Amino acid sequence: MPPTPLPSPSFLLQCHPDGADPCVAAICVSLDRRPDGGLALAWRLEGSMDGLRVPEPGSALPRERLWAHTCCELFVAPEGGEAYREFNFSPGGQWMAFDFSAYRQRAADPQLPAPRLSLGREKAALTLTVALPAACLPAGECRLALSAVVELADGSHRYWALRHPPGRPDFHHRDGFALVLKGPTP
Repeated sequence: MPPTPLPSPSFLLQCHPDGADPCVAAICVSLDRRPDGGLALAWRLEGSMDGLRVPEPGSALPRERLWAHTCCELFVAPEGGEAYREFNFSPGGQWMAFDFSAYRQRAADPQLPAPRLSLGREKAALTLTVALPAACLPAGECRLALSAVVELADGSHRYWALRHPPGRPDFHHRDGFALVLKGPTP
């Protein structure tokens, strides 16, 4: 399937078909390339927030396992290679980046400037905004995967992505890298 170009700054994620989400009705992600080459992103979860486990701002979770809780994720792969970077952004304010040399082959964790995260809560919505510095991204054209893990109050998880590959939920699968992001223009 060809990648989806970036004609619009907002994208609707889909819940993985193996498990309907009884609490979250929709997740929309907005994405804008900033003039300095960085990205401004916002994940908006809409639905019954009372049925979710959401890390509170300032809560200390193991950074290596942010994905095991409600978490927003971005995967970035330079065009033409197997390497990619995974970002995990927690509503609690923590973040983590992982580098991979190929599919699920961990490389050394990158030393990157910290993104700015902020959380907005409403009765029926949660919005996590991220300002990701340009130094966190490859210089040229790349492919992106947008996703989110939702932890329900009972401890079970639902997996949301712009595009799911066949089979079990797998955000690392290259079929999920559905967007093309052009390099910044001078």
